[in-house]
Amino acid sequence: MSVLVRQQDLKKKQENKIMVNIHWYPGHIAKAEKKLREQSNLVDVILEIIDARIPISSRYDNPDKITNQKPRLLVLNKADIADPALTPQWMSYIKETIGIPSIATSASSSKDLSVLIKEAVQLGKPKIDSLVAKGMRSRAIRAMVVGMPNVGKSSIINKLIRKGKAKVGPKAGVTRTAQWVRVNPKLELLDTPGIIPMRLEDQSRAEKLAMVNSISENAYDQVEISKVLVGLLYEKYPNYLKQHYKLDEVVELPGLEDIALSRKWLKPGGEPDTERSAAVILSDFRTGRIGKITLESVAQIQD
Repeated sequence: MSVLVRQQDLKKKQENKIMVNIHWYPGHIAKAEKKLREQSNLVDVILEIIDARIPISSRYDNPDKITNQKPRLLVLNKADIADPALTPQWMSYIKETIGIPSIATSASSSKDLSVLIKEAVQLGKPKIDSLVAKGMRSRAIRAMVVGMPNVGKSSIINKLIRKGKAKVGPKAGVTRTAQWVRVNPKLELLDTPGIIPMRLEDQSRAEKLAMVNSISENAYDQVEISKVLVGLLYEKYPNYLKQHYKLDEVVELPGLEDIALSRKWLKPGGEPDTERSAAVILSDFRTGRIGKITLESVAQIQD
């Protein structure tokens, strides 16, 4: 059997296994969508956060449905651990095809805050100008952060809150738990962000969300997800994979056993510890230790 046939067969088997392991709950989706729609009525601008490593999979399918067609800024977060060659391509693609502005940010740095704030204010300015034209008083622009779990919403909110420490407090029509934070005189932030849910009918998408830890570990098998991740890394970044796990002598798609043997992760009796391999591989990818990696490319969409 050729290496290519073996890889395709292995990938097919992995996909078939994972399809029965990743689950989602429609009841939770309906509740989250309703809450997000209600909150979006209170703001002028939506800051939509996605993971720069999986820009397609970490976006909601139909944002206008739950954000009431408010002006949006698309924030490609975790750009510091994404492929620096691909992030600009994604930003160009977003501008050309989706037609909304985008910026790249990093949870580990606050240097991009001024750009984010400037863009948010610019997007909300027409609403304020409209209010003034009607004889109403000018006010700060109100923004809300939304996005899938673990795309970095909290880190961005926390950075903005530290920049603007004065809390404005509850407003009319806002639930008692919703709090507003004044980032600066021109921008206020609703610091109870809704979680954009999605129906995970596309299992390849679900797999990638599991890889970046946007899905609860209870919803999938860690070993199977790590196998698919290794396959993607071998396809897109083979040198990163081989160098990080010292797999130079492995001439075909490596398995968890190969990585366990390379790192000398053995169970009693000498059997390769594939569970440990799976956990470490996922952790190494999520933290950027393997390298700066993006699992989705613009070229894939255009093909």
